[in-house]
Amino acid sequence: MDARALTAMRTLSEPSSASFAQRRRQLMRMAGHDTILVLPAAPERVRSRDTHHPYRQDSDLLYLTGFPEPEAVLVLVPGRQHGEAILFCRERDPDREGWDGPRCGPEGAIDRYGMDDAYPITDIDEILPGLLEGRSRVYYHFGRDAEFDLKLIGWVNRVRAMMRMGAQPPHEFLELGHLLDEQRLFKSRDELKLMQRAADISVRAHEVGMRAVRSGMREYELQAEIERVFRMHDAVPAYGSIVGAGNNACVLHYVANNAVANDGDLVLVDAGAEYRGYASDITRTFPVNGRFSKEQRALHDLVSAAQSAALAQACPGVAYEAGHIAAVHTLTEGLLKLGLLKGSLENNVSAGHYKRFYRHKTGHWLGLDVHDVGEYRIDGQSRLLEPGMVFTIEPGLYIGPEEKSVHAKWRGIGIRIEDDVVITADGHRVLTGKLARNADEIEALMGAA
Repeated sequence: MDARALTAMRTLSEPSSASFAQRRRQLMRMAGHDTILVLPAAPERVRSRDTHHPYRQDSDLLYLTGFPEPEAVLVLVPGRQHGEAILFCRERDPDREGWDGPRCGPEGAIDRYGMDDAYPITDIDEILPGLLEGRSRVYYHFGRDAEFDLKLIGWVNRVRAMMRMGAQPPHEFLELGHLLDEQRLFKSRDELKLMQRAADISVRAHEVGMRAVRSGMREYELQAEIERVFRMHDAVPAYGSIVGAGNNACVLHYVANNAVANDGDLVLVDAGAEYRGYASDITRTFPVNGRFSKEQRALHDLVSAAQSAALAQACPGVAYEAGHIAAVHTLTEGLLKLGLLKGSLENNVSAGHYKRFYRHKTGHWLGLDVHDVGEYRIDGQSRLLEPGMVFTIEPGLYIGPEEKSVHAKWRGIGIRIEDDVVITADGHRVLTGKLARNADEIEALMGAA
């Protein structure tokens, strides 16, 4: 990815307040006229004593408003005469803003974020019970925030206490995810632009990492090279970067990132940028010295073939699970040919013997969350792929250093190849397709360093 192209991407437009309003209207149409939907902001999290983790807004609230601040609650009231979209948020406070930065305030929530109405968060106890009154159903994510769960129950109980005076409290609580998860699963054109930008930044970061790796380098040094590119382009890590050299590549969620990458090792890097809330997710495995050994290449070629087999299933109308099945068959057949498994293909697949070396699924939904929302199965059957769905394809093989059932030459080799894919009307598009993928491409890229 050319640096000039990345710079040019900054001119791409982001979702407008009208786009967020359209999302809210769509959600309210699905919820129905006599409902109310309540979405609190993500709470701030203490890192240590009086310092906090970097704040990241709740993905659902971000999807519906773009509002980035804590201490906020979005309330959607379909059909409300004085405005359907209401945001409770912090008021402007020059003293606190001098410490923590500017706040939007209720006026800004209307002017900048297109809310129909906005109130100080300190007024929610007085106002929200009145919004609940007369609504038969409440959509909400119970169980995410125990403290807010109790507040919402308290507000409902206040309405119930006035039933003798004619108040009509909600009588049904419904899981908001049943509606909103399905809506978020299908990405709009604006969302795909942001996801492509996140992918392009990640591609550039992985290229820098492949060219920077040297024998004797610590894994965290390589991590720093990659994440530096994220920050250079106004992105942050979408998740904790995995940088595993040698045996560490066999640990699926390796997080220490403090070992030495030695000559002859492979390095598995699973790292993706988050841009404006949208995640990318890339994994590449490459040799520290720039050249795969015979055994490393054999396994890398096999994982690459499995990814190609899965990618061939990424088409509208095809079952999501078909990609995983194709990858499993390709990996199992290859492991039999290499002598790492014994017996028939059918028996090894049906009995799950391949799971000794391939323990995870072949992908997951991708969007505002790196493991994004959305059902994988409907009525017990794998759902069919449709345009607008975005997911990863990430087969792998992990031959642990203690795996005594195979020849020593295979032990300690861990390989995963992961790309981000969007389903289109006539097939698919690989958002991360510009990054070197097969062994020859990786060696050529590293040789150009």
